[in-house]
Amino acid sequence: MNKSAVLSSPTFSPLYRQIKALLVQQLQSGEWHPGEVIPSETELAVRFSVSQGTVRKAVDELAAEHLLVRRQGKGTFVASHDDPRAFFRFLRLMPINGEIQQAKSIPLECWRAKAGPEASRMLAIKVGDPITVVRRVLQFAEKPTVVDEIYLPGAIFGAITLDMLRDYQGSLYSFFEDRFGVRMVRAEERLRAVAADRSSAELLHVAEGSPLLSVERLSFSYADKPVEWRRGLYSTQEHCYFNELG
Repeated sequence: MNKSAVLSSPTFSPLYRQIKALLVQQLQSGEWHPGEVIPSETELAVRFSVSQGTVRKAVDELAAEHLLVRRQGKGTFVASHDDPRAFFRFLRLMPINGEIQQAKSIPLECWRAKAGPEASRMLAIKVGDPITVVRRVLQFAEKPTVVDEIYLPGAIFGAITLDMLRDYQGSLYSFFEDRFGVRMVRAEERLRAVAADRSSAELLHVAEGSPLLSVERLSFSYADKPVEWRRGLYSTQEHCYFNELG
């Protein structure tokens, strides 16, 4: 790819943004896998026939968006869910006392289904397409705090089994990344207050009718491809939803 080819784009955008888009394409194609070091800025500048400063600006934006990670003296790496710092990017539930706690995922069920109208709309698939549904409880300090129902496109995650989920030592997003090569890069969430029904009350060890936080999340991989839709119920007796603004 040379500079003239980059500049021939029918819709003009700043050169560094064009380089950024090319780097995202490389990430999406799997040229560089999560946790791997990418070529140096000098090498990328030669590859794209642009200045090193242009590449640096593109890489800076990708690092700010958590797609790349700079490591002093080591280079720039593809961001990975295996990095412990990535865990709380997607889980904003924090103990009221402020102490960080290790979460433990307890898979309960995993089954195949056909996408209904809502799942097809959220996952951008056709009604009737195969999906995989996972139910799990998330524990903090051995106390059940979240119950999730997770909907996944069967074309990508059709091979998931309950045993695979139970055997994996790590976060669910690390599992998706390690076993299926799918990295979640951003998510949209909608929150509202609900009352615990009998099933969620039993799973979360709260009284039926207790207030819960309902969190609906749609997660995207590269190129804004929706790859996970989940509906979670959060107990806030000892936790709060924390989001840093600005």
